[in-house]
Amino acid sequence: MHEIYEFFREVHPVTGALIATTFTWLATAAGAALVFLFKGANRGVLDAMLGFTGGVMIAASFWSLLSPAIELSEESYPASLKWVPAAVGFLAGALFLFALDKKLPHLHINFKKEEKEGVKTQLHHTTLMVLAITLHNIPEGLAVGVLFGAAASGTEEALIAAITLAIGIGIQNFPEGFAVAMPLRRAGASRLKSFWYGQLSAIVEPIAGVIGALAVIYIEPILPYALAFAAGAMVYVVVEEVIPETQRDKYTDIAVLGFIAGFTVMMILDVGLG
Repeated sequence: MHEIYEFFREVHPVTGALIATTFTWLATAAGAALVFLFKGANRGVLDAMLGFTGGVMIAASFWSLLSPAIELSEESYPASLKWVPAAVGFLAGALFLFALDKKLPHLHINFKKEEKEGVKTQLHHTTLMVLAITLHNIPEGLAVGVLFGAAASGTEEALIAAITLAIGIGIQNFPEGFAVAMPLRRAGASRLKSFWYGQLSAIVEPIAGVIGALAVIYIEPILPYALAFAAGAMVYVVVEEVIPETQRDKYTDIAVLGFIAGFTVMMILDVGLG
């Protein structure tokens, strides 16, 4: 961890955000590449992987994003109002994803084609599934980028938090890549096409990461709002997308245990490394 910290301390925060979110994208690609090794996967395994993803995202939303947002607010707001940036940012992030969810055509994993959401479209169901996961990845990249942007202030804690979150997102992106690619394969796509679309769903993370870092570097007062915004977006995705996808078969308990495992892993990373 010390070597990683020293490396990121020497690079510009925006470059750091790009490198870190490229890592999370590559972790997704590595998971998606498992379609070349396996012909299929038990639905319970896929639901457990999705549950793990949700657990990591919820834990990161609090320890990596909301809690620091509240702490930063203590410096600029009286005690009775220090909740304002966290609350406003959290609501804004959730509403932003709500708006995207209503406008962007997509189809959640494990849902039937007639259950597609967003504006009406004739896009193929494979494309709709990829768009759903792309929507899911926007707040992840944004969260990592915002924390690297916060590290521009020069504080060791902010940089460690950014690195920790990137590691956590990368860990959950590996099983997520597999959980995305395998349903595509099961839907009739070739192995190569399943891998391609599986990894492509996370390419938005470096883009969102750079945008998040630039925003908080050049408009520093928005930092607590930006942290909470990313948290609200992530929680919206988990509640609206990830959890429902794991509760449509007989493996609901396994999915819940996956969620608990993901939450625990991210909590250990945040508390232990942060």
